[in-house]
Amino acid sequence: MKPPRLRKGDPIGIIAPAGPVDPSELEPAIGLLESFGHRTISANRLYDRSGYLAGDDEVRLEALHAMFEDKEIKAILCARGGYGTLRILDRIDFELIRDHPKIIVGYSDITALLLSIYRHTGLVTFHGPVVREFPKNREQNLNAILELVRGETLPRLDLTNGDALRQGKGTGILLGGNLSIITSLIGTTFLPSLKGTIVFIEERDEPLYRIDRMLTHLRLSGVFNGIHGLVAGRFEACGDMDAINGLLLDTVANQDIPVMTGLPVGHGQESITLPLGLEVSIDTDQMALSFAESCVNESLIE
Repeated sequence: MKPPRLRKGDPIGIIAPAGPVDPSELEPAIGLLESFGHRTISANRLYDRSGYLAGDDEVRLEALHAMFEDKEIKAILCARGGYGTLRILDRIDFELIRDHPKIIVGYSDITALLLSIYRHTGLVTFHGPVVREFPKNREQNLNAILELVRGETLPRLDLTNGDALRQGKGTGILLGGNLSIITSLIGTTFLPSLKGTIVFIEERDEPLYRIDRMLTHLRLSGVFNGIHGLVAGRFEACGDMDAINGLLLDTVANQDIPVMTGLPVGHGQESITLPLGLEVSIDTDQMALSFAESCVNESLIE
């Protein structure tokens, strides 16, 4: 299920389902977003703070539901990652989301929300920058989000700056996100089946042994059995990338699938937006990742 595409001038909602934010962190990014022609609507109690959370669980859950219920709001952007999304998954009204499909964008801890929404509703969600990071990369990350969700471009990613760790071609539904969050969803009802998918992963500030432990957990759990390809995004401040590449190959050593690096997603300066739940093709000869169809619905849904 694709969300309706964003049209120029459509109002956009901002929520903080994970870590807390201050107005000073968001105001420059909100101003930038509004300069692109979109009015923003902040969630009720957006700037609440409860330790390492953006308010208590009920506040963050109600904000999420309110954004999907509000017919005026056409897209929902997450203010930041951090931690906290996992705490509200079992209380999300997925039927509400299914009945009011909208664009929702975020990454890092928001991976849990994106994957659980896709798992329980089939709605295409968007792995992309959080609001407070919009000024990064000379505004190009934000511009790329808007072009994608307005249906102005078909995503095709050039991975020639990466490496083909194992040659091949693969096609499947694209799913993925933050490695530690995907690992935390194993054994829950919120992780979609990855069989037949192209999986991408990214991470930040994790030492090599923890990367090893998480990838080994994914292998031992069988979650990666039957995937059609594996693509690595940024692994910021995680140590030697050559060693990480070796761990990636170890993880899928018993599967004849393409393994690639160089996907510009995650915690780096450049972070493009990817639609989760849409079919994608990868090709190590061309070092590219490409989609055959738009990720948004062209028709209006009232």
